[in-house]
Formats: sequence, C-alpha cells, structure tokens
Amino acid sequence: MPKINITDVVLRDAHQSLLATRMRTEDMLPICPKLDAIGYWSLECWGGATFDACVRFLKEDPWERLRKLREALPNTRLQMLLRGQNLLGYRHYSDDVVRAFVKRSAENGMDVFRIFDALNDLRNLKTAIEATKAAGKHAQGTICYTVSPVHTVEGFVRMGKELAAMGCDSIAIKDMAGLLTPFVTAELVKALKDSVDLPLHLHSHATAGLADMCHLKAIENGCDTIDTAISSMAGGTSHPPTESMVAALRGTQYDTGLDLEAIQEVGMYFYQVRKKYHQFESDFTGVDTRVQVNQVPGGMISNLANQLKEQNAIDRMNAVLEEIPRVRKDLGYPPLVTPTSQIVGTQAVLNVLTEKRYQTITNEVKLYLQGRYGAAPAPVDPVLQQQAIGKEDLVDCRPADLLKPELERLTKEIGSLAGSDEDTLIYAMFPEIGRTFLEHRAEGTLVPEPLEPPASNVSTSAPTEFKINVHGETYHIKVTGAGHKGQAERHFYFTIDDIPEEVVVETLDELVLTGGADGAVKTAIAGKRPKPSQPGHVTTSMPGNIVEVLVKEGDAVAAGQAVIVTEAMKMETEIQATIDGTVTAVYVAKGDAVNPDEVLLEITP
Repeated sequence: MPKINITDVVLRDAHQSLLATRMRTEDMLPICPKLDAIGYWSLECWGGATFDACVRFLKEDPWERLRKLREALPNTRLQMLLRGQNLLGYRHYSDDVVRAFVKRSAENGMDVFRIFDALNDLRNLKTAIEATKAAGKHAQGTICYTVSPVHTVEGFVRMGKELAAMGCDSIAIKDMAGLLTPFVTAELVKALKDSVDLPLHLHSHATAGLADMCHLKAIENGCDTIDTAISSMAGGTSHPPTESMVAALRGTQYDTGLDLEAIQEVGMYFYQVRKKYHQFESDFTGVDTRVQVNQVPGGMISNLANQLKEQNAIDRMNAVLEEIPRVRKDLGYPPLVTPTSQIVGTQAVLNVLTEKRYQTITNEVKLYLQGRYGAAPAPVDPVLQQQAIGKEDLVDCRPADLLKPELERLTKEIGSLAGSDEDTLIYAMFPEIGRTFLEHRAEGTLVPEPLEPPASNVSTSAPTEFKINVHGETYHIKVTGAGHKGQAERHFYFTIDDIPEEVVVETLDELVLTGGADGAVKTAIAGKRPKPSQPGHVTTSMPGNIVEVLVKEGDAVAAGQAVIVTEAMKMETEIQATIDGTVTAVYVAKGDAVNPDEVLLEITP
C-alpha cells in the first residue's frame, strides 16, 4: 500500500483555476483509460463551477458528463466539490433539494463528496453530510482555511472535532487561495491529527509558490492524502504538479507507489489539450504573492480576470484586488471561496467601477448581511449593515430552516422540459440559464461557446461574432443578447467592438427581426437607448443582463424603490428609482443586455 495517497484535480479544479472552467468532456474521455490505471486515491472531476460552466458556456449536460466519466473510470473513485446547502449554485436550497441532488449524484456515479461551507458554518453542512451517508458514499468534511484576526489553529481543530462528530469519513483542509505557509501547515496538520482520528487530506493552491512545501510539511506531520494536478495543468493558481510530488516522495517512507512514467504520459496529453483553450488562460499564470494580502482563491482569479475583460475594465484589476480585503473586513472576514468569493469580489468590482463604495449593493451582499448565508466569522460593519438591510430582521437560525420544501414546486415550474430528476435539478440550480438550456436542447439548438472565432470560410447558422462592411469601413460585431424566439418581433442586441473603447459602451443598438422562431427577417433598426441627462434617468453602473423589470409605464415610484434587477458576474443587483415620480418610459425587458451610460427607464417628477 502506498504511504501517501494522491487525489488528482486535473478534471476539475486545475482547469477551473487556469482556464475559467472551460475544458469540455470530449477532451477528458480519451485519456481516461490511462488516468484510471494510475492508482490515484481519487480523481476530482465534478462539482465546483463545472456544473455551471457546462450549462452556461459549454452547452453540455453536466449529468451526462458524470455518467460518461463513471463509465470511463471504472477503477477509480470519482470525487466532487459540494458547497453544502448551496450545492453547486449561489444560494441556499431547501433540504429536499439538497437530499435529491446528493442522491442523484451518487446514483450517477459519484463516490466522494467533499462538502464545505463558505463561512465554515457547520449548520450548513448537516443535510449534505446526512444525505451522503444515507447514499452509502464517502462524506469528506471540509475546513476552509483562511487568515484573519478571528481565525486560529485552535478554531480549526474545534471544527475538525465537530465534523468527526457529524459522521464524516475524512477531513480536508481546503486552502483555496494558497494562504498556507509551510510551518503553519505543519502546526495545523499535527494539531488535527492529534485531535481527530480520521484520514486527513490537504488541498492547497500554488498561487503564492508555497504549496509544494506545505504538502511536504503536511506529509511529515501525518497528512494522508494530498491534492495535485498533472504538471501541464499545474502551478500558478492551480496546484502542485503530480509528477513532482511523486518524484519527491519516491524511495522514501512516504512513497506514493505511483508510476511516474505513466503519469508523465498523461501530462503530455494535457499539454496539447491546454493549447486548445488558450483564449481562456488567465493573465495571472505565474507565482503571485499578492494572494497573501488579497486572499483571492485560484479559481476566482482567472474568472475575475475574464469578467473584468467583459466589462472592458481589465486595467482596474489591481484596484479590485486592493478593494477585496476592505470589503472582506466590512463583511466580518468570510473565507473567500464560492459563493463568498463572488459576493465579496463582485461588490469590490462595483465599488471600484462606480468610484463610490457601496453606492450600489448587490442583493447577495444584502442577504449575507441579514444572515441568510449563515453566521459571519466576525461582526460585520454596522453602518453598512444598516444601509443594506434597514430594519429587516436578522437571521440567527440555520438559514435553511426558513426555506420551505421546493422540489415539488420546481418540478411543476419546469414541467415537460424536464425529462428526468436530473433535468429538474439543472433548473433548480440555475433557473434562467437552466430553462434556456433545456429549451435549446429540446429544440436541438444547443450551440457551445466557440473556442475560436469562426473562420471566414466556415458557414454557421447562428454566429455571435462577425464582420460587416459599411461604406468601405470594416466593423467587428458581437451579439450580446436576444429576445425570445417565440416573439412576433425578436430583438437582437450587439456591440461594435473594433472602435475605441470609450465608444463601445455607447454603441448598443437594437436589431428588430420579425417572424419569431419560424424564420426571422429584418424589419427595422431602432435608435440607441438615450444617454442619461436628467435626474429621473435610471442607469446601471456596469454591463449586465436584465433579470426583472419591476415597474411599467404609468407606475408611481418613490426614490430608492427597486425598479429593475440586473445580473453581472453571476450576482444580482437591484437598481433603484433616482427620484419620486411616474415611470414615463421603459427601454428594457427581461433578458436584455445593458451597458452603463444608457437610460433603462425614465421617471418624470
């Protein structure tokens, strides 16, 4: 038996950290026979952001990915990352949804459930752990490691003891941002092994260049299993290289027993695969010790960079990284891991782009400050809390206790589009994109996001980027949104990207097509939305999509009243009325793409 076990994360966290979670199933399956023969303790291949990315970008059924991987890896444990009561979404789900999700995941082939809560609030792990045990699977209780004035080794050890008491089969230290240092790792691992009689796993990102040393110190102090990534998908915001750790331990009392040459063959395969996804490579690929200050986790950095690019604001990355610790302090030092990393990160982006802190507060920050995600590790800023939630009651119970069973309602809502329990759970995780995914799948019109812009000689029925010639000038056009297919008049929205950046946000035009799903034809080009010039002109502070329009023409509104809900960077924000008055014009509808410096609706005093 090998002295040290290896969990390889190449099929999940490695590409989530380096390639914005874009690796497709078709690039995983060919190498599975060789991966299956290595002898890993487990392969992490599902959960985290992969479920979202499959549905949102890749147009793959995430359940089908799991089933295919199970078939292709018959001899290896499959492992997933589960966000406790958040499952794989960004809110708490009712207990019946949590139980159903874990049950279906187990039945589709999942073996090991690494279960964590972003706040280390163990109340949020209870149902998922119970469901995993009921399914006869391995429940791995997880400690999210972070650094703050209120997080201590003693506190993490207490958490480890409580996880053992909850029936966990093993414990994982999840160092999602690469904050561990070697000697702190030694102290923490020894303290846990002395206090808890369970196998201990270490997951640490290589962002700060310290993870290899942390792994070695952990092994010396009793850690049983380490997480690594195949070398061609290792380093930077990913993980220590599998081959390097196997070589380092070979011939010692900690020998993994794994075949280094066989693993190197796998590494060469992913060396070629990685080239295919170069457009998603993070700009932050090397060692970045700033993580020891900003604490942004590996998976978040590449996604944050991509999201800022979409906002034409990548030049503000450093300002955002500086703002994140300030927001984190205001929110009571939550560990930065999904969903709190998105909650803190998106609010930091808003604070930077609007150039006024908390002028706009996301709905998720409001819910967090109310206690609906769980107990903050430390007291939150009372002024911010009052600003965000006013006189609303604070939640001091387990947040999921406030949720009524919702699986039956969700099943009715999605109706015949869901052909299975798994389909219903896709809709449960992400209602908007889930419904669209299921609709397009039923129509046979699922089109994955392109890996490269289409070549000029390639015909495509539904381009999202193309070039046009107008009076001798060539423009690069990108479609940013579209109305529903069934509408008599279908609206398409696009930006002209090859002109100066400051003009890009001003060139959102509207192309109106008629004929609905039966074949649209051009009838008119509407004018641009007006630019804001009056106090009653309601705008958004950053590009996004309309989730809901809460008012209509003729409605009386009061200043501060929510009138529109937008979504950007996976977080929702309420846009409020700027003055008292009557809504006299509405320029947006649900599903529209919007940019700053556009009037979304007009209010007349």
